[in-house]
Amino acid sequence: MPYDVAAVRAHFPALREGAAHFDGPGGSQTPDVVAEAVARTLTSAVANRGAVTPAERRADRIVHDARSAMGDLLGVVPEGVVFGRSATELTFMMARTLAHGWGPGDEVVVTRLDHDANVRPWVIAAEHAGAGVTLADFEPLTGELPVVDIAHVVSERTRLIAVTGASNLIGTRPDLCGLAEIAHAVGAQLYVDGVHSTAHVFTDVEASSADFWVCSPYKFLGPHLGVLGARPETLEALRPEKLKPATDTVPERFELGTLPYELLAGTTAAVDFLAGLAPSDSGASRRERLASSYAALEEHEDELLAWLEPRIRVLPGVRVYSNARRRTPTLLFTSDRLPPQAIRAALAEVGVNAPAGNFYAWETSHHLGLGAEGGVRVGLAPYTDRSDVERLMDGLTVAVA
Repeated sequence: MPYDVAAVRAHFPALREGAAHFDGPGGSQTPDVVAEAVARTLTSAVANRGAVTPAERRADRIVHDARSAMGDLLGVVPEGVVFGRSATELTFMMARTLAHGWGPGDEVVVTRLDHDANVRPWVIAAEHAGAGVTLADFEPLTGELPVVDIAHVVSERTRLIAVTGASNLIGTRPDLCGLAEIAHAVGAQLYVDGVHSTAHVFTDVEASSADFWVCSPYKFLGPHLGVLGARPETLEALRPEKLKPATDTVPERFELGTLPYELLAGTTAAVDFLAGLAPSDSGASRRERLASSYAALEEHEDELLAWLEPRIRVLPGVRVYSNARRRTPTLLFTSDRLPPQAIRAALAEVGVNAPAGNFYAWETSHHLGLGAEGGVRVGLAPYTDRSDVERLMDGLTVAVA
């Protein structure tokens, strides 16, 4: 059966305001079932986790369900799922923790393709440990991050490679398996920022050979928090800073303070919603349903992109920077006629939300020659339809003509 975008859109109250949303890479709109799960939890009796009172048991069940849901989404076991305030906070924590074993002579590799949340935490941690940092370039014309280029900067002293699963600015999807092979060959670990990737591509952390995968549910229809996935045995080997009475059990040893139960309930609802985007066998597991749904979602987004992208590329004076062979449905562009913020404002006047900037991909934007100003970013989402694309193109044609 074809992807039913109209049925999907019916679940998003925000769309009733009338805007066409191409701002998903910065945070998707929220379906009604996610909001209802959050509200239901906030209006139910909850307490610190336990097994005595109904409120304690409810809190414990919410956490268990959220770990199971995110485990199914990422392809990891629930015991390898860590929750935090944001992907950025989790990466800072993991950088501090991993850096305990680093010292002078050790090296960390980060890339210019990454959001600064997967660059600066490693730079800061390495500096504190006295370790070195190599900033690997990508090819600005193609947007590609060749594995061979990373291989050239890795050595026996490399302790970690930090890389994006997909660039939040230009959509490039690097070869994670190839990078993992390079990292593991020298005894290093691979840390993947999957924030942008997880919203568009069916994720299999085990198959990617990544040691750590971090993401943000609010990028894939959920609430604002961060999630990290890893093998439990990998987490067992790490000793993060924590309060003395706090549990030392994995994954809880990485979670500081009481978890936001309402946001965890919303995360479970978001994963279940994603699993229902496409029809599937009644006996299929949630992981299997997610695979079917993501296949349908990718087909839907690819079809829209194939319709949209050529039309943007032929606009006079427009330059598109999303050129990698494998990428998400994300386009970054500039115009000779108007600066990015002016294009953003012109589109807003016709009810199109397409933001502009560097979107914290600081190194990426500068490597492309765009500086802090960046460009206009257009991202597709599960609720994007052809009428949205038509309105975007009508607005762009007027703005840059």
